[in-house]
Amino acid sequence: MNHSTPNDAAVPAARILCAEDEAVLRRDICEELSEAGHVAIEAAHGDEALEQIDAVHPDLILCDINMPGMNGYELLAAVRERGPELADTPFVFLTALSDPREVVDGKRAGADDYLVKPVDFDLLLATVEARLRQVRRMRQKKEDEFAELRRTLGGLGQSRDQGRRSLEFAARALDPVAPGVVLLDHGNRVLLANRAARRMAGDALTLQEGRPPEPVHTEDDRRLREALRRVLAEEPAADDAIECMRLPRDGHRRELLAMIYPLPGGSDPAGREAGEEEPAAVILLSDPERRARLPEDVLARLFDLTPTEARIALALADGWRTADIARRMDVSNTTVTFHLRNLFQKTDTHRQAELVALVLAGSMTLAVE
Repeated sequence: MNHSTPNDAAVPAARILCAEDEAVLRRDICEELSEAGHVAIEAAHGDEALEQIDAVHPDLILCDINMPGMNGYELLAAVRERGPELADTPFVFLTALSDPREVVDGKRAGADDYLVKPVDFDLLLATVEARLRQVRRMRQKKEDEFAELRRTLGGLGQSRDQGRRSLEFAARALDPVAPGVVLLDHGNRVLLANRAARRMAGDALTLQEGRPPEPVHTEDDRRLREALRRVLAEEPAADDAIECMRLPRDGHRRELLAMIYPLPGGSDPAGREAGEEEPAAVILLSDPERRARLPEDVLARLFDLTPTEARIALALADGWRTADIARRMDVSNTTVTFHLRNLFQKTDTHRQAELVALVLAGSMTLAVE
């Protein structure tokens, strides 16, 4: 059967995995997908499907529920546990059953859609195209936000006439960023804090516009002021350009992590004369309990990392030691050390504190280098 639903010439062919134990039906589905301009990948059972998923990272998965070995529900659970690189991959169930309870169970398990056998190929292709368009829109939105964030942060601190309007625009752009972001002026006063920062601060830090950030404990307040003084010193040493401190929080198992950076021109005495509202430093807050961080695929794209390197960098940002990372990833300490050397080279850092800083900063790297 020939269908007039080919992919747009500007859109790369989508990789569609069809996991179906019935060989004839699987072949027919793959032929229809191929005629529609997609790349069809076959799997006869759940275990084979999982191997294909790890190998090719399909753009959409069609999956029978009742298969020998790993069934559709188990495959779906395994896919969703694979991490952020597969989080947006549509998962469509194929079933010979039309019981509404099956539909409800599939939706609750995380399936995106449902097709009933015997398969209507026109409906199947329409469903595939609709789901692929949805994913493209989501990814384009992320790319647009990502680009806007880079543009906004790239200009912070480089101009003396930012003005309040520019800072408010920056605040809106900073909201999608995973780490909490607090911008301070030369008097250590809060110029803006994104929603993540205000949410994370909680019982550890009071963030009020126009006032210095106030840690709950007096000793932490002194440590924070000293850290800011070192960051904004007129001639800071290279190793002191980034400060890291942990803020205890009542009722929490893990402390709030704060990384403090100078912004370009932040330590320049002329900047102090340019006006109180000029950004001088940024505090990045990370809550290990909430795992607030950039997605693995975004981090990898920012610094041209391999998936393994991105996972190690994120684990370090979560406070794990190298020995813990080796144990979690079931690799040797030597292997982790090898990847760390690659990470330092690719991110132009020289120690773990700087690497963690870049991970937390994510797309703000342009603004603080």
